[in-house]
Amino acid sequence: MRAYLGTMRILLKDFADCGKARTAEIEMATQTLAEKAKRPMIFLSSSNTRKQTLALDIARADNVTEGLIAIFKCVEPCWSFKVGPNAETKKLELRYLPSKCSHLYFYQLDPQLGLIHLRLQMWAPFSIHVCMNGRDWLSRTFQREGIGFQQRDNCFVDIDDLTRAQELASLQLQTNWSEMLDSLVSRFHPAHQTMFATRPLDYYWSEEETEWATDVMFKSPKALASVYPNLLRHAITTFGSSDVLRFLGQPPAVNYTTTREILTSFVRRPEGTRVKHSNNSNSIKMYDKQEMVLRVETTINDPRDLKVFRLKEGSPDGKKSWLRLRKGVADLHRRAEVSQKSNERYLEAMASVEHDQPLGATVQPICEPTASKGRRVRALQPLSPDDSLLLATVNRAEFAINGFRNRDLRPQLFNDVATDPAELKRQAAKITRLLRILRGHGLIQKFLKPTVT
Repeated sequence: MRAYLGTMRILLKDFADCGKARTAEIEMATQTLAEKAKRPMIFLSSSNTRKQTLALDIARADNVTEGLIAIFKCVEPCWSFKVGPNAETKKLELRYLPSKCSHLYFYQLDPQLGLIHLRLQMWAPFSIHVCMNGRDWLSRTFQREGIGFQQRDNCFVDIDDLTRAQELASLQLQTNWSEMLDSLVSRFHPAHQTMFATRPLDYYWSEEETEWATDVMFKSPKALASVYPNLLRHAITTFGSSDVLRFLGQPPAVNYTTTREILTSFVRRPEGTRVKHSNNSNSIKMYDKQEMVLRVETTINDPRDLKVFRLKEGSPDGKKSWLRLRKGVADLHRRAEVSQKSNERYLEAMASVEHDQPLGATVQPICEPTASKGRRVRALQPLSPDDSLLLATVNRAEFAINGFRNRDLRPQLFNDVATDPAELKRQAAKITRLLRILRGHGLIQKFLKPTVT
């Protein structure tokens, strides 16, 4: 902000007047937008008003099936810039701190996305939040494709063509998010072009929060009710902190000097009974929706604990490596991949709740010799100390998302990691042989580094 003010030659003493002028510009452009669309612009005295419910009521009353429904204005908390005196330096300074200002909510029935809303902060930095629901988006796609479905609230309880439905849902990941979101700005925030006409600025789009759900559809409420109580009981009484970390692809909490709070909560709601496991601000939860769907959902608010295989920013000619996952839309595809794997691990854990097969029959295939690439592979002995340690090591939580390398297993399989080159080579060779055995039994596979940028 200091750099921008300097470029525009705006003095700190004039910051407030400049901000008020920008706010007035937004207000005038919004009123013009509402008048052209012939839609109401309503001031809400409380920010706690359920705006989506109000918007849907207006849409039904005015028979709005597409386009702008209404614009709401209310005062809400935010982070914003202010200028004030510094008692020590005796000079004005720019501050970024919690504040309150007016916000505009634009509710629309979009022909592609369904019901969405855009929240515009009317004071610097003029942040925009866009809220959309993938199922509303998908239902519109079903209608265009001629796929029959039944939707109750935020849940599909019946779909005629599940295979095609999944294909269409997966196509959402191919969206050009910056282009789509920029088009929303041009529609609902026309003042943006004039406010920054002499010094154009674009919005940097990031994901404040993402929810990625896997729905298991049951044929009847009775079918789901027959298994759900056992699943709830298992989730509450069996899953511990290490399990939750494994679901979310996090290393075990061995370093207690770091802050890592892991909680499990249980609540009954009108739409279903929910159990939720949270690790700081990320979580995975399970609940029964509309008595017909078992939903497992991963929510990511803080992606910093996750990794993505990419180039380092500012080094286009560098070498790709596993780096921290960013909040920007550039890493949205990776966030979806991580969330899907999290859901799958949770569902696989739930699949063991009513496992009536004897343990001996379950592990029998790996307890017999097999062959791989024309070579004999010895049998595994899961109850022996060595093979038990090997299986437990490759199943550690930190390897769930990014896999592991030979060097990652050495500290776990050997009490003393070698420093002598000859001994180090011997340990690495032994681990290579063990991995070949696991690969021969189909327990692991070689992980190819992704090539998508």
